[in-house]
Amino acid sequence: MSDDLKGKNAIVTGGGKNLGALIAETLAKQGVNVAIHYNSASSKAETEATLKTLQGYGVKAVAIQAELGSAASVSKLFKDALAGLGASKLDLAINTIGKVLKKEIVSVSEAEYDSMFSVNAKVNFFFIQEAAKNLNDGGAIISIVTSLLGAFAPGYSTYQGSKAPVEWFTKAAAKELQPRGIRVNAVAPGPMDTPFFYPQEAPEAVAYHKSQALGGRLTDIKDIAPLVDFLTKDKWITGQIIFSNGGYTTR
Repeated sequence: MSDDLKGKNAIVTGGGKNLGALIAETLAKQGVNVAIHYNSASSKAETEATLKTLQGYGVKAVAIQAELGSAASVSKLFKDALAGLGASKLDLAINTIGKVLKKEIVSVSEAEYDSMFSVNAKVNFFFIQEAAKNLNDGGAIISIVTSLLGAFAPGYSTYQGSKAPVEWFTKAAAKELQPRGIRVNAVAPGPMDTPFFYPQEAPEAVAYHKSQALGGRLTDIKDIAPLVDFLTKDKWITGQIIFSNGGYTTR
């Protein structure tokens, strides 16, 4: 176990499966107590399996179901995480949740627009706010955004648009929390090889995305979790949006 993180307390949204689960397991292996969040009953079985894995590392681990969409729901999530871990403060707050929509701008409904900005912008804002209130000095806040922030492409107006504000939430929070030694960063993966990606993309689009990165493949969650792990321990990097995508795009 790494002495850098042993005994720390973390919250990971979307921690029941995919990238969130791998991040949670990476932390638990190092002795971090972890509260993992999942959105709905459809993720319960996977989350319970992840929870069992985390507990197998001898750490405290709890799973919390919450449909996040308001400041109150995010605040309650943090309160439940603290109660579940028996902690007065957290040390690490990692938000992996997101929603994707690939649709021409003329076809996007108001309800779709509102939903995208609720999940990708509003929830992230209040997650950072609650983390700022509930983290020990010297902690870390990490958001997952998207490398499409550096792309010029059709169809992703609401996805790119609703993820873009997170850059400025991150930068503002990094400056505001600098006196407390809390680092605030965001990681921007390329299109990831998870079930989250494929429903939006035709086979030819998948092939194109693969062709733009090293090795002709999509980003793997195993490419991203080590970077998040590094940022939990690094004491110098803050206020950054870090693109990790095998050369898929930059800016």
